[in-house]
Amino acid sequence: MTHLPPLITDLGLILVTAGITTLLFKKIQQPLVLGYILAGFLVGPYSSLVPTVSDAESIKTWSEIGVIFLLFSLGLEFSFKKLVKVGGSASITAMVEIILMIVFGFIGGQLMDWSVMDSIFLGAILSMSSTTIIIRAFDEVGAKTQKFAGLVFGILIVEDLIAILLMVVLSTVAISKEFAGGALTMQIFKLIFFLIAWFLAGIFFVPTLLSRTRKLMSDETLLIVSLGMCLLMVIISVNVGFSAALGAFIMGSIFAETTQAEKIEHLIKSVKDLFAAVFFVSVGMMIDPQVLIDHAVPVLVVTLLTIFGKLFATSAGALLSGQPLKQSVQAGMSLAQIGEFSFIIASLGVSLKVTSDFLYPITVAASAVTTLTTPYMIKQSEPVYNYLEKILPQSWIRFFNRYSSGSQQITATSEWNTLLRSYATQMVIHSVVIIAMILLSKTYLYPVIAELTDKTLTASILTTLLTLTLMTPPIWALAVRKIHHHSYRHLWLDRRMNRSPLIGIEILRIGLAIGLVGMLLNTYFPTIIALIIAIIIIAVVSFIFSKTLNAFYERIENQFLKNLHEKENQKAHYKAIVPWDAHFAKFTIPQEAPFIGKQLIELQFRETYGVNIAMIERGKKTIVSPNRWEYLYPGDKIMVIGTDEQLEKFQDLFDIQKDMVEEKRPDVILKNMIVNKDCILLNHSINQLSADLKSAVLIVGIERNGERILNPDSSTVIQEEDIVWAIGTKEKLNTFFTRPQK
Repeated sequence: MTHLPPLITDLGLILVTAGITTLLFKKIQQPLVLGYILAGFLVGPYSSLVPTVSDAESIKTWSEIGVIFLLFSLGLEFSFKKLVKVGGSASITAMVEIILMIVFGFIGGQLMDWSVMDSIFLGAILSMSSTTIIIRAFDEVGAKTQKFAGLVFGILIVEDLIAILLMVVLSTVAISKEFAGGALTMQIFKLIFFLIAWFLAGIFFVPTLLSRTRKLMSDETLLIVSLGMCLLMVIISVNVGFSAALGAFIMGSIFAETTQAEKIEHLIKSVKDLFAAVFFVSVGMMIDPQVLIDHAVPVLVVTLLTIFGKLFATSAGALLSGQPLKQSVQAGMSLAQIGEFSFIIASLGVSLKVTSDFLYPITVAASAVTTLTTPYMIKQSEPVYNYLEKILPQSWIRFFNRYSSGSQQITATSEWNTLLRSYATQMVIHSVVIIAMILLSKTYLYPVIAELTDKTLTASILTTLLTLTLMTPPIWALAVRKIHHHSYRHLWLDRRMNRSPLIGIEILRIGLAIGLVGMLLNTYFPTIIALIIAIIIIAVVSFIFSKTLNAFYERIENQFLKNLHEKENQKAHYKAIVPWDAHFAKFTIPQEAPFIGKQLIELQFRETYGVNIAMIERGKKTIVSPNRWEYLYPGDKIMVIGTDEQLEKFQDLFDIQKDMVEEKRPDVILKNMIVNKDCILLNHSINQLSADLKSAVLIVGIERNGERILNPDSSTVIQEEDIVWAIGTKEKLNTFFTRPQK
């Protein structure tokens, strides 16, 4: 009889059990993560209801692969550019929330007589929220189109990055068993250095590779290439002293900036789901019911600390960042749960053997409870705000309103701020690039040349020359290149007192460049010689090869910027249509929708719900500003414009996921026209104007006597002095507004 390896038997047992439990949890409309955890408990060593996994070590390896793919997927959704765009409110809120929750967790652990390391890890675990659970809860309660949802998603993006930093810090603390300030600072600087270096290199090479091999990339090839590059970054990350999860997250965030991001995310979804399921099952396998019974009070404490601590910490952070009281409370109640990163942080403590056995199951139990309470917390957020508004002193309410209004004022940026920010950015970026080249040269290039020449001095000279050749463009950019030339010139001529700091900045740049070149030379030659040669090199680069290097550097910079903005440039002509407080939401028509096969004129969405369908995506076909005789079919993706209230009402038609539109089509614009006595639109109803099927234009708003009418009724007649807003392609709108009178 053929022998079956235990790994295959265990995997079959896990997947069958997980399949049954997830079907059950789907039936009772609960998160699938809880089903996986229950499956893990059932096949784990603490349950005898079903056969037990025999090779736990192999399952642990699979779960580590699950963490890698889970973090790769989170990276695909993350994007460093999104972090820049989330704004100060989300960043401040996230940082305040995380700091307060780490403090609350540490104090709570100490009050329960836990060890210092358990208390530290508890604080880190409590500081993370769950993106998956929040998205699902928002879909359940229809909150994804609300204004506070944007703040919540921004906070989650910042949390993802801080979680990576926390994992590095916790690893350092766990290994040293103390807060060694110097070691922690070095680890943080090392992390920042590698984040910048990996991001710059990734953006320069990865989109270029995908672009030049586009014709060769089938779905299968793209899947293999993306996963291969993910695991390559994992190997690099581990070799430089970081975790595998960090490498996967970084590569995912690099792919997130490419035009293939959505396709890669779709391709790896099944792989990620499989291995992530094994990871969450392995989490459940560690649950010991006896531990939960013995630590019932800590489970209750951690659960309450999560719910009320996060409510307070997030709300306080949001208020501090200038958000209104209502949105602050809504955000606080939305984030009151433990997330996927919490499991990863807890497993880090277990793998490093620095946390107690009870911490992991307590984390899982608290996560299960807070997962169940999240939808109810979101639903009750507005009533809680209304209650607070009644009981809080009116002076507090007025103060919050004044502070929120004042914080959201637009402030002017001085030329000094612009110039200093640009110089600082350029100095950091080029310094990182140069140091990375020096490290690569020392680690990889020198050993190869030394082995080929068998002469140390010859190897040193050749390595130095090759490295300096590669370093010349960033050295020139760091020391010589003019940044914000007009602002610099204006400041120089504006006041004589500006000249000293400007000269100081130039000296600092040149000194930094000399120091970095000297750093390379000092690796192979005595310090004095290295310094003299470095000064000579900077002088030669500055005065002799300046024009050549400028042209070469611009080609490099243009390629980098092209790669960085390629994804956005595909959508650049499509403008967000928000004449008032309306915005887009995207819906997918399900198979069982009651309005399938009906025309838009029959459905009367505008008249019933106050919304307009601006676009229909049907396979590879896109119908912009569909006319009223257009049909709806299963699988159609419709773009709907309306206010929060209108979209919530429209959502009741069917139970589907909707996403705030980020993938904007390049050919749809919004245009307005003032109606005068000679205008062809005058005294015509919207119905009459829509009868011209060839126009493919949708009237979405009218401004009349200072009043704004969003999605006006079809019978509305255009009057003189009206400002008419319409959606369509540029060509169609021009034709519509300039067509001759019939």
